[in-house]
Amino acid sequence: MACWRLSRRQSVGIACGLAFAGMAAFIWHRSTFIEPRPTAILSDRHGAFLGQIGGTERGYGYWPVSQVPQRVSAAILALEDKRFWDHPGVDPVAVARAMRSNLGEVRRVSGASTLAMQVARMQHPAARGYIAKAIETATAIVMTARYGRERVLQQYLRLVPFGQNSHGIAHAARWYFDKPVEDLSWAEIALLSAIPQSPAAMNPAADSGRLRAIARGHRALARLHDRHVLTDAEFSHAEDDIDHLVIQKHPPRPADALHLVLETEALTETAKRPERISSTIDLALEKRVTALARQRLDTLRGQGAEQTAVMVVDPGTAEVLALVGSSRYSAAQSGMIDYALRARSPGSTLKPFVYAHALERGDIVPSSILIDDPDNGTGIDNADRRFLGPLLPRQALGNSRNVPAAKLIRVSGLSQTHWFLGNLGLHDGNRPAERYGLTLAVGGLPTGLDRLVTAYAALANDGMLRPLKWYDRQELPEARRVLSAQTAREITAFLADPMARLPSFARMGSTEYPFPVAVKTGTSQGYRDAWVVAYSEKYLVGVWIGRPDGRPMAGLSGATSAAMVAHDILIDLHGADSDGLADGEFRPPAGLRPATLCAATGKPSDGHCDHVLTEFVPQSSAPDAVRPESPISAPAEVHLRIATPNNHATFIQNPEMPATLAFLPLRLMPGAGLPQVVWYVDGKPFQVADAGETLHWPLSGGRHRIQARAPFGETRSAEIEITIR
Repeated sequence: MACWRLSRRQSVGIACGLAFAGMAAFIWHRSTFIEPRPTAILSDRHGAFLGQIGGTERGYGYWPVSQVPQRVSAAILALEDKRFWDHPGVDPVAVARAMRSNLGEVRRVSGASTLAMQVARMQHPAARGYIAKAIETATAIVMTARYGRERVLQQYLRLVPFGQNSHGIAHAARWYFDKPVEDLSWAEIALLSAIPQSPAAMNPAADSGRLRAIARGHRALARLHDRHVLTDAEFSHAEDDIDHLVIQKHPPRPADALHLVLETEALTETAKRPERISSTIDLALEKRVTALARQRLDTLRGQGAEQTAVMVVDPGTAEVLALVGSSRYSAAQSGMIDYALRARSPGSTLKPFVYAHALERGDIVPSSILIDDPDNGTGIDNADRRFLGPLLPRQALGNSRNVPAAKLIRVSGLSQTHWFLGNLGLHDGNRPAERYGLTLAVGGLPTGLDRLVTAYAALANDGMLRPLKWYDRQELPEARRVLSAQTAREITAFLADPMARLPSFARMGSTEYPFPVAVKTGTSQGYRDAWVVAYSEKYLVGVWIGRPDGRPMAGLSGATSAAMVAHDILIDLHGADSDGLADGEFRPPAGLRPATLCAATGKPSDGHCDHVLTEFVPQSSAPDAVRPESPISAPAEVHLRIATPNNHATFIQNPEMPATLAFLPLRLMPGAGLPQVVWYVDGKPFQVADAGETLHWPLSGGRHRIQARAPFGETRSAEIEITIR
């Protein structure tokens, strides 16, 4: 076996080679451009400053400069690196001058850092010293050779500090002058160019710093004039202008908007964050809402209430107009938690969706009779331990009776109801329906205030569900239909009727307004959470009140606490409309007419009922046939109209939904006049069903045509088209 032995010279050579390779790799790594994620300046919908988001310990800004304006590069280079376009990243002339100036001095009086060397130092800050300077020098040379001077200049203008935690010329232009960098004047450019030499000493927000920056800005203008970059006229104008520049001042970040700032930051964390974000929040409205919520909460603290959360939303656009995440952003009562986003027991606030689901399926109609009785077999009791007997759906929901709601879930199907609530975004489907059972009707399914107001906005918006919009140009999925417009309007009519809340809720209380408002309160078990969602044509308000530790309050219900906050807010927001002169009704369900029904039977009032209610019934219904239990007899004319789904509706199929639950309800408008119909899908018979029955068609992707036809003859409904995605 041959034995290889290296000489000492060879060993040293190899060691030197390895060391050189390691150093080269190290320098190459340090010369790689670091691209910090841009931060954003956040303002309200009217341009009022709210804060900056996405910042790190290094500060804010770092906005990229895709193309450096010629005037900016000329001014920067005049002060920072006048031979930038000629040297390889290190300026030998400046190095020689610095050595000569510093020779014999105890302290350094002159530096020789080029823009490339400054970029190297900004990317990898280190203590000053000869070794650090040597690494910085080598990095600058490699960086310039690797990327070219133009990109080095762009990187410098992205990273360089301009004081007040602002980094980069683009951010500084917006921060100090509220302009894009391309629109800066010569005077503004000269002032900004002066700051990087010493951002703290030349802080324009301080009088002394501003004077220093102006003095150095004059020097930059003089150099530009000497080099014939500025004409005599431009120089004279800029010299006068720089002394009178108005620096934009930013008010302190509104303390009450901090939860909003954090939520917007979280929403943009994984998305492409724009450099300026215009929030949907109205800061003036936010302040009013916060003050009203605090005032009311202070009156409730003696009964154990410690925290509150409020959201105000535009029901038509789902834009968030105000967010009160806690009474105050402080450590007291865990105020740094955003309770609007925390899942808690929602009490009875999910009941409107239980009724909406039953209406959609055809399990009930507004004239159905629901029985509120003790022998109900559901294991659910009413909160007041009383039972009201036969009730119309409007009354059962208005009185927030637990027993009828639990019965409806049993009739409509537990899994189907659970799926429907998930389709509204009220839960993520992480736990099966059996985990909650019939307690879905009474708050067993935890949800958050943000989810609640999103779902209620669908009721207010004719069944179209839109994700909450927090800022302009936010990328959101399109609105999708989750309810028919008829069902959404029927539920709204139920919730807006103060007479339907009798006898459980007294008149002229916190749930009644001088203008149309749909209201639903909720109280979790043991008075741990108090809720309300209330909406008018203009605003939707959601309120939660409770304790951070989840302990019970002293008998505070949704009606006696949260509803009072919502009442204060809606009265304040409506202003002049609060005098009772506003429009008197919500939009009625299309195709229905108001009728006076006997509350105990659901039949038209004959003048002898103890309690009557106005309800919407089909326009074609005869006076003695408004209830679904009435026998169906064939009238002289037959009308087939599809109630669900709507024509041209688009449905998004949940890929995680079990096939047994992935269905679309097919239902006719009441008054078909036939005992049975045949449902056709894409021109082929699907199923024969009773005219009043709701069928479940298994979802299938693509466009589909649906029609109902009489079993014999030519009678048929209009064909509708839907899309499943």
